[in-house]
Amino acid sequence: MTWLVTGGAGYIGAHVARAFAAKGIEAVVLDDLSTGRVEFVPTGTPFVQGSILDGSLIENTVERFGVTGVVHLAGFKFAGVSVQEPLRAYHQNVTGTATLLAAMEHTGVERMVFSSSAAVYGTPDVDLVTEGTPKHPESPYGESKLIGEWLLADQGRAQGLRHTSLRYFNVVGSGTPDIYDVSPHNLFPLVFDALLAGRTPRINGDDYPTPDGTCVRDYIHVADLADAHVVAAQRLDAGQVIEPVYNLGSGDGVSVGEIMRAVAEVTGIDFTPEIAPRRQGDPARIVASGELAARDLDWRMRHTLAEMVESAWQARKAAA
Repeated sequence: MTWLVTGGAGYIGAHVARAFAAKGIEAVVLDDLSTGRVEFVPTGTPFVQGSILDGSLIENTVERFGVTGVVHLAGFKFAGVSVQEPLRAYHQNVTGTATLLAAMEHTGVERMVFSSSAAVYGTPDVDLVTEGTPKHPESPYGESKLIGEWLLADQGRAQGLRHTSLRYFNVVGSGTPDIYDVSPHNLFPLVFDALLAGRTPRINGDDYPTPDGTCVRDYIHVADLADAHVVAAQRLDAGQVIEPVYNLGSGDGVSVGEIMRAVAEVTGIDFTPEIAPRRQGDPARIVASGELAARDLDWRMRHTLAEMVESAWQARKAAA
């Protein structure tokens, strides 16, 4: 069996490709390098440069490498930017996913693990998000991910596609020093870049109804996330029962203030974060349950907050 990892040269995708290699499962990476980096692709894993919008390229790649399943991570991932550029988000995430599914149908590939997002929930009015929590996405990005899940479900009913979608919030850390988060919008890169430039990191609001007044979110280690993708692929290959959707959540969450304190301790850089005004629409707490994934995908939080920060910091310094 060989799995195609779309977006496999990105921060998360490259960790997924390495997780396949660690299990001795053949994989091939497809990435247009719009945000990915070819040096992130693990040694020995074939790499094809191209877009999921190119159906012919996907079909040729499937036939060339004998692909039997797809882990789909490629897409436009910037929720805030998607509000200003909705068509870009829909083109990449909806049209791209539909093109990929069509190519899979034409070549007889019947298994997919879809990297979805907890953005499909919007701002849920519950203490702990479950897979059944109502979906109210608040950005074109979140909407496009939910539509992607619908496309998989429709192909399952119409063509027998076996699939699952993995929803998650904030991915941090590094499983290897040569892969780091390159996003200009994520918290860890923003904090590290500020420290490396001699600036003081900032917190948006410290008056929320949480233990330390800062927002609480789900932060999970990228290596744990990658392993869950591989276990999902293995279940599909083995013909085992699998749910259509899983939350990869921590169950308790971490506050932004806790992260800042952990960063100061790990880096040895003593700082007091600047307090900026709240960002409009930021809820006090969003945390998901990972119980269903723990049951089926061997999901658990294998890394402490300090380990998440330490691994991310070492990888970022190595790239500086």
